[in-house]
Amino acid sequence: MTDYDLIAKGMTQAVPFAGYLNLEITEVSAGEATVLLPERPELLNHVGSQHAGALFTAAETASGAAFVGAFAERMGDVTPLARSAEISYEKIAKGEITARGRLAMPADQALATLDAEGKVEFPCEIELTDSDGTLVATASVRWHVRLKDRSGA
Repeated sequence: MTDYDLIAKGMTQAVPFAGYLNLEITEVSAGEATVLLPERPELLNHVGSQHAGALFTAAETASGAAFVGAFAERMGDVTPLARSAEISYEKIAKGEITARGRLAMPADQALATLDAEGKVEFPCEIELTDSDGTLVATASVRWHVRLKDRSGA
């Protein structure tokens, strides 16, 4: 059985930059994750809102946690890479921001494709909202996952 709480706690240790920003991964499940971005003076931009780079990092972290949740039982067998990412800033982002990521492909389908083809690509869609629930940004991170070469070559 997958320990999603352990995954959430371990990710900010495994990805030091996320820890540096004090991102908190609050929920992880098979293909979904939620990340909180705190408001801190050093994360604000010249107009006093959350910096675009901090918002992007929260979105990318949510996508990575959603990926790990889906592939948790297979992490030792795969090499994941974020292939591309896109973000749209919709509103001024003030206060604590919540980033919710969800694989755009069911986890079991992604795993079946991985087993059949040795690799799989899929997007993870992320919505970022402020404490009032206002959508402040949307993002998409495209993941490329391949099976590790076990031959030693």
